[in-house]
Amino acid sequence: MVIETVAANPDAPYGVAIIGGGPAGLSAGLQLVRANRRIVILDSNRPRHSATLRSHGFLTRDGVPPLELRKLGREEFETYPTARFAQAMTREILPLTRDEAIAAGFPDGIGFRVIGTGLRGSGDVDIVARRVLIAAGLTEDLPPFPMIRAYYGTALHSCVECDGFEKTDKPLALIGETSDLFARALLISRFSSDLVVFTNGADTIRPEQEAQLSSIGVRVERREIDDIVGEKADMTGVRLADGEVITRVGGFVRPRWHASVGYFGDLEIERDDWGLVKVDDRGETSIRGVYAAGDTVPPGPQQLIIAAGNGASVAAKLNMDMIRGALGVGQVDE
Repeated sequence: MVIETVAANPDAPYGVAIIGGGPAGLSAGLQLVRANRRIVILDSNRPRHSATLRSHGFLTRDGVPPLELRKLGREEFETYPTARFAQAMTREILPLTRDEAIAAGFPDGIGFRVIGTGLRGSGDVDIVARRVLIAAGLTEDLPPFPMIRAYYGTALHSCVECDGFEKTDKPLALIGETSDLFARALLISRFSSDLVVFTNGADTIRPEQEAQLSSIGVRVERREIDDIVGEKADMTGVRLADGEVITRVGGFVRPRWHASVGYFGDLEIERDDWGLVKVDDRGETSIRGVYAAGDTVPPGPQQLIIAAGNGASVAAKLNMDMIRGALGVGQVDE
């Protein structure tokens, strides 16, 4: 087999266009270039975890800043001759007709045109690919408190598994209005017995759950929140709407997340009630030929190492789909 480098013919069709250059996208890209696929990753360089100073739980990289992890991953990916990393914002993903896909060299008649706007001096992107993998993470909506972003990523975090250890034995807050607040409180109780759960007026913790939390020393505060307060860079408490300040030095917040997939235009992609992209057991979405991995899919944000593992797993199944498609033997064995 003769491997055609991206540099030799940058306008040739790609095997897979990956939207997003985070752990899931980079991990998938690495697996696919190692399968002798021409791969392009489009990344807007706007990671959700950019406010986080350290990432934890990633084997051999515990404590590394998330941006450094992305940098190392990109360098490894770009080592391969069939890899291309494009600093671009994806604008449109358009399915090819069967005839267009066949003409592009895609034997199963499935393909896509991917259009992106170059960022930071990089050129625009207009390519065709047999498959698309969405690994662009999520849009994160934090509670609308004026000062919350001043402490988010330092004193306040969203991932308990990622940042709980560093909060051990500190007076903590858990802020949220979602139905999973009780489970998150139980998880945080492993790190601190001085925990106050703030529901901000939402009725999301049932009386029996509150009783269970009280039995382990966790308090539920149902009054509405006015803001997060602190002194310079240090969070010192949560101020309620009635003016009372409850002393807290940090904790966790439950944002609302949704996947931004506007680049599909009128082409509908199935999502769950949270706005996450639904996939089957192979990682394929409701659009044939479009896959998704990482935080974009249920259950949403998890540790970086889990996102990377999911990217690798979906890449393997996507690669097999392309092999089967080329041979006309179906997606799976009967």
